[in-house]
Amino acid sequence: MLQCTQKKGGAGLEYLSVRQAMEKWHMTDRRVTALCREGRIPGAKKTGKAWLIPDDAEMPLDGRTRAYAQKGSRGEGPTGEAAYTASGAGEKARQRFIELYGKEPEGSAFTPYHLCPVGAHCDHQQGVITGLVIDKGIHMVYGPKHNGVIELASLQFPKRAQWHVNVTPEEKQNDWADHLRGACIALGRRYPLRVGLCAIINGELPIGGLSSSAATILTFLSALSRLNGIRLKPEELIAIAREAEGRYVESANGSLGQVCEIYCRKDKLLKMDLLDGKRELIEYPKTGDPFEILLFFSGLSKSLASRSYNRRVDECRAAAYALLAFAGENRQSLRETGMRLVPRELFDRYRDRLPADWARRAEHWYTEQARCEEAAEAWRRGDMRRFGALCTESGHSSVENWQTGAPELHTLFDIVTHTAGVYGGRYAGAGFKGCVMAFAEPGKREEILQKVETAFLAACPELREKYSAHVCRSADGVHLE
Repeated sequence: MLQCTQKKGGAGLEYLSVRQAMEKWHMTDRRVTALCREGRIPGAKKTGKAWLIPDDAEMPLDGRTRAYAQKGSRGEGPTGEAAYTASGAGEKARQRFIELYGKEPEGSAFTPYHLCPVGAHCDHQQGVITGLVIDKGIHMVYGPKHNGVIELASLQFPKRAQWHVNVTPEEKQNDWADHLRGACIALGRRYPLRVGLCAIINGELPIGGLSSSAATILTFLSALSRLNGIRLKPEELIAIAREAEGRYVESANGSLGQVCEIYCRKDKLLKMDLLDGKRELIEYPKTGDPFEILLFFSGLSKSLASRSYNRRVDECRAAAYALLAFAGENRQSLRETGMRLVPRELFDRYRDRLPADWARRAEHWYTEQARCEEAAEAWRRGDMRRFGALCTESGHSSVENWQTGAPELHTLFDIVTHTAGVYGGRYAGAGFKGCVMAFAEPGKREEILQKVETAFLAACPELREKYSAHVCRSADGVHLE
């Protein structure tokens, strides 16, 4: 058998081709390639169009075996936060695809979830945001449908969705696939679509808190574009995804999610100005305070109240419009007006003339922008204590000024941020669901998990069966080929 050898540190590293690995592990070449794409073969690397696989790599476990189940379900802490690994979620989707279609999927796509430590509710006003992505996200396995039909199933929802790439319903159907219908329409406006797909989608974390719609849209667009021979640039992908949410689903979300999921990189904080597109990836120093990311899901399953969220966005725009009017400044339409156009001194001068809710939205905007600048510098120094404190301040402002979150979520946020070993944290997502993220000292992980679980379930015992906690790490965003 021919092998390719590369030298590293004086030692010979032997690699197998996909075909050689296929023969060694008794798999199809398509399956080996999919495992490489999903990152399930440690050390595998892509050279040109070919994958190279370390000769000593172990064969990935089959998701149907007991050994795989035991490995995938072994929790690291008292709450068993490792219920899903990245490969486990992708493997579950693959197994379901085989059950439904009787064949292996031809492709796979993955988009990580994003977090916004500081800068929440600022993207729709063209502000400065910060972002990270984590090592968990949305997996999709898929195959082509040359008749142009889109057929989607999610492991999180019981109903399958189906439409044609060129006959997508113009009005939302009020189900989980609406974001993807909108994405199909937005992509079809720009490029001819002929090939559809059949796909299984699986999210790694519980529904309720993380804004997974952006990740799901990007994963879907990645698959549909590839099957139709379309290569999207990052700016196009962001614009299409945002159009899907804004025009079809009618959500006033900005581009924060898409921006983070495309541009973020492991161990670096993304700081981006959404007005001029200037972005910076700030590396966390090796001498900085050690930390890991914890996610706490309350178990609330209430979906994002888009009308309520959209009203807050409108109130923020209205505040900006009114402040410019009070100062006699030129104004554009309400939709084109945002807080980014209004200097802080105008708010300080005229805030008492604003309705109370409008003033709260503006207060959040200005203080959050200041926190973004300070948080970026704290990250640059490796000062996680200050960075965490700013995240907590951001969370309090979301409660008091943006007025998001349910009582149960307020309780969880308060418990998490007052637990010893937690540097700080805030809501993840828009706050209408049930997730709190925290930056914590790694050595105190088990103590933190246990204390938060005990205190929260004592306060909200009805959520005992739905509450969960997860340990995450910083990761890379989407790599566009």
